[in-house]
Amino acid sequence: MSKVPGGKNLGKLYKPGRVRRRREWRGFKDTFYDYTRWLKIMGILAKFIIKPRNIKAFFRYRWMCNYLAAPMMLDRHTQGLRGEYLRIAHTEFDLVMEDIALLLDNVFKADKRIGNDEKLNKKVVLCDENEMTVFMMGFPTLKGLSRETPSVYVGVLLNQFAACHYLDVVQEYGLPGDVCPMPAAEAGVSIEDDFPILGACAIQCNTTCDGSLMGNGVISKRLELEDGVPCFQLAAPLRHREDDVQEYAAQEMRNAIKFIEDHTGAKWDWDYYFECAHRVNESTKARQEWLDMNKTEYPQVFGSNLALYTETNYMAICGKVKAFADADKKITELARKAYDKKKRIVKEYRHRAIVWGVQSHYYMDFLIWLQNCWGIIPLTDMLSMVSTRILSEDDKEKALYDMAWLNENMIMRNRTHGGYKVLLDELWQFCEEFNADMVILWEHMACKALDGMHGQFEEKAREKGIKLIWVGHDLFDPRIVSRQGVRDQVNQYMRLVLNEEPIDPTLEILPDEQSW
Repeated sequence: MSKVPGGKNLGKLYKPGRVRRRREWRGFKDTFYDYTRWLKIMGILAKFIIKPRNIKAFFRYRWMCNYLAAPMMLDRHTQGLRGEYLRIAHTEFDLVMEDIALLLDNVFKADKRIGNDEKLNKKVVLCDENEMTVFMMGFPTLKGLSRETPSVYVGVLLNQFAACHYLDVVQEYGLPGDVCPMPAAEAGVSIEDDFPILGACAIQCNTTCDGSLMGNGVISKRLELEDGVPCFQLAAPLRHREDDVQEYAAQEMRNAIKFIEDHTGAKWDWDYYFECAHRVNESTKARQEWLDMNKTEYPQVFGSNLALYTETNYMAICGKVKAFADADKKITELARKAYDKKKRIVKEYRHRAIVWGVQSHYYMDFLIWLQNCWGIIPLTDMLSMVSTRILSEDDKEKALYDMAWLNENMIMRNRTHGGYKVLLDELWQFCEEFNADMVILWEHMACKALDGMHGQFEEKAREKGIKLIWVGHDLFDPRIVSRQGVRDQVNQYMRLVLNEEPIDPTLEILPDEQSW
């Protein structure tokens, strides 16, 4: 370990049967900074768990134990980082941690089993984790809360085995085992009766696939028939790039807003919406500047830093939290500072890669592993290439179409729906724009939309002279393809096809299968 960017011998931090041997040494300045941020995370956790209702929730809900791994998750996503890159990561991840802690606090406060705050409960709109929360941008007095996000989505980021129990449960009840593990796990949580009970109403969506519709069907029946929470199905058109479907999409947004008004008594506030739209625009401009930097010889905001933060800011926040707009500005300032100094995140940049497909959530720090082990720089990923449209900040009619457009272009459906052009053709355009010589193509074995085009990806890669590495996985289930199984697919390609040696050989094989 050293203060050199990318560090060295990072694999020696791991030890079989333990999470880590010790914390990473980054030089005095960066180690001290990283330690203060670690203390902040511990403070967030302590402030959350000190409340009696949250302690009660910890023992009531099986998935809550995953949050013990929050500090380790952050360590995995910052390994090897120094200087501005370390500060960018903490600016993003620390804020996301705070937001999740606030989400959990509100969920348990309103939960009829735990806090049973009836006044808050009347203001809660349950939101599907797979949808844009644009329909909440005009309701300043309401709270859009997601149950799936903390119980399933974040859980797997913290602990790779978090969803396994619920996947087994859903199959025991007869649901097919070959669908996407994300909606299957969510359905399993509902079947297991492990979701908090809250909300005046709920908005579900038809994204991103048939498996998602299956899971929503199970969840909505329990919400409506047992919990007394009415559900609205927000259906976005599949051909989302076509002009002739936009009126339908806008009408669906009007219907969703009306549904929320009818069940909460709140009224849509255009002033608040345009305030949120302004912050969304500022975030869009910041993200575009980061991507523009990544097209140069000195990319600055990429990998996990870009992927996880974009998902949170773009999907769940939608301009409703000012702290994220402030964080965007800070990240941009840090990125500009590093760019002006022509800094690099690791000493050697061997390959410039576009990461495509639906990524493995039990191994999201795979992106930082790529750069530290092999010098492969993940410039951007499919889920970060979302809408760059600037929203209207004063036209009410146009705003409805903007909201519909955002909903249609949520992080997964904007590439897996809309035909081969958005999934296949635009990938090669991005390779050209970013001067990428490599594509890391996640092959989620339960994602039929992408798997059905396997041959076309290979044909185009050969035609364009792009190095293509297929990385198979099962999204939420590491029992199918392990973390080392993911790494081995890259290791074999790099050694056997490209005849290269790793930058940090200690990272090639890691004893981390039993760690968080």
